[in-house]
Amino acid sequence: MNEALMYAKYNQAGNKAVYAILDGMSHDEREKDRGSYYGSLSGLLRHVIGATSFFLGMFRTPLSGNAAALKAIDSLPSMPPEGALNEAHWKGLAGTLETADAAYVAMAKSLSGADLLLPVKIDWYGGNPAEVPLFFLLSQLVAHNIHHRGQISQVLDSLKIDNDFSGIDAAFL
Repeated sequence: MNEALMYAKYNQAGNKAVYAILDGMSHDEREKDRGSYYGSLSGLLRHVIGATSFFLGMFRTPLSGNAAALKAIDSLPSMPPEGALNEAHWKGLAGTLETADAAYVAMAKSLSGADLLLPVKIDWYGGNPAEVPLFFLLSQLVAHNIHHRGQISQVLDSLKIDNDFSGIDAAFL
């Protein structure tokens, strides 16, 4: 079983569900500062997308011998500009999200057990450790994105907007 692929598909489904809910809101409600570090609901979702691109970009060097993984990583989109999104940027974010999540799924699909053990250099933790296995950073990516989708969920709950994008579908196995 490829757990990396299962979590990539889970991430993709969760992001798609979040985008659909937020797309049903007015522009002003989506862009309103909600007091989170990333401000608005669209800012939180944009951060999730940006983190996916950031983490996958970290894997370029360790996965240099995996052509399929590199192809997926190289397909990552550029992010919209910082700050409040206008309607055109919001609509464009749908494509950015879809492309980033598809790259994540394609990369995860290409990973072997040996790839998951490859060391990835990091400069976190004060240099100790200086590198971690790729699977560790994939776990960090999943935890990170769950955390920020949870923030989105909390805001939606406070607005009494139905949402449930937390479960992992057994079809992802």
